[in-house]
Amino acid sequence: MEETHLRKRRQTVKLGLIKAIRDLFPGYQLKTAYSIQEGVFCNLSGSVLSEREVAQIRAKLGQWVAADHPIEFLRHEGGYYHYELDGFLIKALYPAETRSSMAEPFKVIPFSGGFIIDFGDVKSGGDTPLIPPARLAESYDKTQRWLRNINIELVADVNVFMDTGRSLELLGIAEALQEKEIADIADMILAQRRALRVLLVSGPSSSGKTSFAQRLATQLKVNGLRPVPLSLDDYFVDREKTPRDENGHYDFESLGALDLPLLQQQVTRLIEGEAVEIPCFDFVGGRRSATTRSLRLGQGEILVIEGIHALNPELLPNVNRNMCWKVYINALFQLNLDLMNRIPTTEVRLIRRIVRGDKFRGTHPEKTVGQWTSVRRGEYLHVFKYQEEADAMFNSSMLYEMNALRPFAEESLRKVSDSSKYAETRDRLLNLLGFFRPMDVSKVPYNSILREFIGGSIYFDGDSIHGVRLPH
Repeated sequence: MEETHLRKRRQTVKLGLIKAIRDLFPGYQLKTAYSIQEGVFCNLSGSVLSEREVAQIRAKLGQWVAADHPIEFLRHEGGYYHYELDGFLIKALYPAETRSSMAEPFKVIPFSGGFIIDFGDVKSGGDTPLIPPARLAESYDKTQRWLRNINIELVADVNVFMDTGRSLELLGIAEALQEKEIADIADMILAQRRALRVLLVSGPSSSGKTSFAQRLATQLKVNGLRPVPLSLDDYFVDREKTPRDENGHYDFESLGALDLPLLQQQVTRLIEGEAVEIPCFDFVGGRRSATTRSLRLGQGEILVIEGIHALNPELLPNVNRNMCWKVYINALFQLNLDLMNRIPTTEVRLIRRIVRGDKFRGTHPEKTVGQWTSVRRGEYLHVFKYQEEADAMFNSSMLYEMNALRPFAEESLRKVSDSSKYAETRDRLLNLLGFFRPMDVSKVPYNSILREFIGGSIYFDGDSIHGVRLPH
């Protein structure tokens, strides 16, 4: 599997990076923090790197790759792959290649007191320039400050809450933080109420966009505003008109999968106070329904548009930018297994999607995993590169979510057989889940974003939200 080889090549870079930091800065540890497009932001724990020092890391790592050093695999134990590099032992969450020369091509870019290991836009076959992720970095730093306040940094710290019967304390803190964040965003929107007519909410798959939009709508109502939802999913073109990717498969992630002329015309008319007939898309039949719904944007009402393309400037090019306010939902998982081994956000979102699809949408886990590469490709092409356009960012990840998801995810993943071509992905995810103590989810609030994936949300009824059928 190409994805498996790609992961191994990138893990090889990670091993070389750990060794380079050890050689250059004895006594300091590498900390891998969060993903940035096709790269990862790293820094030194408890220290700031200068651009000169980043250049040293770049040179040292490049020399190691060019020297074609052997990488000796010792064993897989305790959930980790154990390697030896020139007498130095390293524990890694994922397997690596056997020679340093097999590392994935990379760039090392100074950023925010650390650096980004950038692998370029490999999945799309291009070389998309890296956009400096100032807002994403701010979101991450804000989360890290909060974690320091409650003295939590690693998965083991969260497991202590589970082991000592304090899971409800942690759950309450995590949910209170998100409610405060949503209320703060609603207050920011209130300050723009005179000019604002369109609120745009975007984020990658399984980031919790729908639940967030509903909770934000509640806070907007508290502030005296009247949100009116408009789903981009209702503007899908009929199935046979959907663009196809290079493999001949329908590309539902493409902007061309939407009837843009109709959407743009109707949004313009709504802003001008006119009534329009909003289409309804039938996801079972794969075409627009004959049924429509009437919609008019009244005085003081805000149109709330939610979808993966919501921040794309090509979506509504004729709408005055001053009338729009944009929110980007990320799901930056906040914890590391240890300083050098982070929990990839991508893995957490995939687990969310597997559980939701299996429990509520009749989607076998194998199908979800099989679609993931296409979904991810669409995110790189159509979502991540617009995240810095947002007026506000919201992190939908929760400290306890992997503990809560574990029992559901394990049940779903067991449906993937040993003979399946996705058995390796199954085992990789089960290995990751094994680091988390399972928790009782009965006390998770019914408006929690997590409920979108495990069930019981006040915003959803089975496979629908407020009576509108959700896409698969």
